Amino acid sequence: MANGKKKNMIAVLQRVLKARVTVDGQLVSEIGTGLLILLGVRKGDTEDKARELARRCIQMRIFEDKDGKFNRSLEEVRGEALVVSQFTLLADTARGRRPSFTDAEVPDRAKFLYEFFLNRFAESGITARGGIFGARMIVSLDNNGPVTIIMEE
Repeated sequence: MANGKKKNMIAVLQRVLKARVTVDGQLVSEIGTGLLILLGVRKGDTEDKARELARRCIQMRIFEDKDGKFNRSLEEVRGEALVVSQFTLLADTARGRRPSFTDAEVPDRAKFLYEFFLNRFAESGITARGGIFGARMIVSLDNNGPVTIIMEE
């Protein structure tokens, strides 16, 4: 726990020109301009945390305006979102050489919160797609910038 603060759900936002997910060589999802979001669900995370993190992702101003400044959000640029569940974001690497994933939520609850998070985008009018929860996915992207932001709720 950094600074005594309890760690929570984590999202890694990557501003992309395009991104796609394939499983076993088959295209699952793809988007154009927008955000690829890698989502880690931690034990104890709630719907309220997922809702607030999704809202912050949608409204985070990481797209450039006409002056090249980060002043526009995903909803303002009418971008898309590709959300991929990634429990490895919760890796504890403090000891030894093998990461521990004991902070990751159990699969059924994590899947529920991942889908809940993903659905918040559609409710906001944003085209959102997902990967396949629990599958071994190949994620491809053209990171625009590159811009990568890490957020916790």
